[in-house]
Amino acid sequence: MQKKYLMIPGPTPIPPEVTLAMSRPMIGHRSGDFAKLHERVVAKLKQVFKTQNDIFILTNSGTGGMEMAVANVVNPGDEVLALSTGNFGERFAKIAKEYGAKVDMVDFGWGNAVDLAVVEEKLRQNPNYKAVLATHNETSTGVKNDIAGIAALTKNHRAVLIVDAVSSLGGMEFDTDGWGVDVVVTGSQKALMLPPGLAFISFSQKALEAAQDNKNPKFYFSLPAAKKALAEWNTAYTPAVSLFFGLEAALDLILEEGLDKVIKRHKLLAKACREGVKALGLKLFPAEENASDTVTAVAGDDRYDPEQLRKVLRTKYGVTFAGGQKDLKGKIFRIGHMGYVDKLDIIVAIGALEMALKEIGYPVELGAGVKKAMEVITGGEA
Repeated sequence: MQKKYLMIPGPTPIPPEVTLAMSRPMIGHRSGDFAKLHERVVAKLKQVFKTQNDIFILTNSGTGGMEMAVANVVNPGDEVLALSTGNFGERFAKIAKEYGAKVDMVDFGWGNAVDLAVVEEKLRQNPNYKAVLATHNETSTGVKNDIAGIAALTKNHRAVLIVDAVSSLGGMEFDTDGWGVDVVVTGSQKALMLPPGLAFISFSQKALEAAQDNKNPKFYFSLPAAKKALAEWNTAYTPAVSLFFGLEAALDLILEEGLDKVIKRHKLLAKACREGVKALGLKLFPAEENASDTVTAVAGDDRYDPEQLRKVLRTKYGVTFAGGQKDLKGKIFRIGHMGYVDKLDIIVAIGALEMALKEIGYPVELGAGVKKAMEVITGGEA
């Protein structure tokens, strides 16, 4: 028998309480029971989003939420500033192009964070941007971006700030109303500890006003249809009812632990993972000041092949890490530590990494990484 450990940046492990909740008997999605459930989960989501704005729950992936945001805010011909630091920043820009926007994409490079000075200058030069697209946590590179800083720049600009928080919300600090973020999108299968299948999106008043003159053709992603349904605690189209059951259980776990404590836990686990990796002589991919709290990216070098390493980890030790995407395929590997992950999961991950490195011939001192991770977790690091 081999126990499996899923340590990728989504989908993430599911708590047993959530799995149990999803096995509840089905209810009608147009019933009073569902309406009450819907009302409860939206109230709890608002606490995690830190917003008083309406939140819409969509039965689709996070990418569907990103598309809904663009489809309802951006008109064909509108100018859009897209800030890209990796694969998902590029995806946001592609969605806007599909809806006919004139996209000005600033590519800061895979592994780099958004430079606020560049954003400030862009906004100063062009008062006509309709929207700014940004990714909070770029899982393809392990980079987090300063959304609070970007929001401070868009506050007095006509542009609506639309943020992909799919892999950060519920695991990293995010203050929708306090920062002034206009549209926030997240997904179920990351820090919110659910299977894939739900997306969540909030719209500020500024964003709602920008959406009033929207001319894009849309049906499933129609904001007016979603707003009309939400007024009666309904959904415009058939929801994934079982995922709603699981969502309430997952939100209860987060709120019982306390959102601040959840965020601190993710910070601690991220630091333990990074320090453990460095103690093995491996190099982190992004600069540490820009490093994510939910995923750690590690660069390969001429001493080992990241793909060979991942294969040994998966087949011999039952631990699954993610590989690189696009241009980074075969050049990095990524360790997910978001959602239903605790201190001992990090010890398992680093311990398995040490053994797999040794097996493929990498010069490693067994126990060095685990020792460092333990020191961080216990507060005894030098």
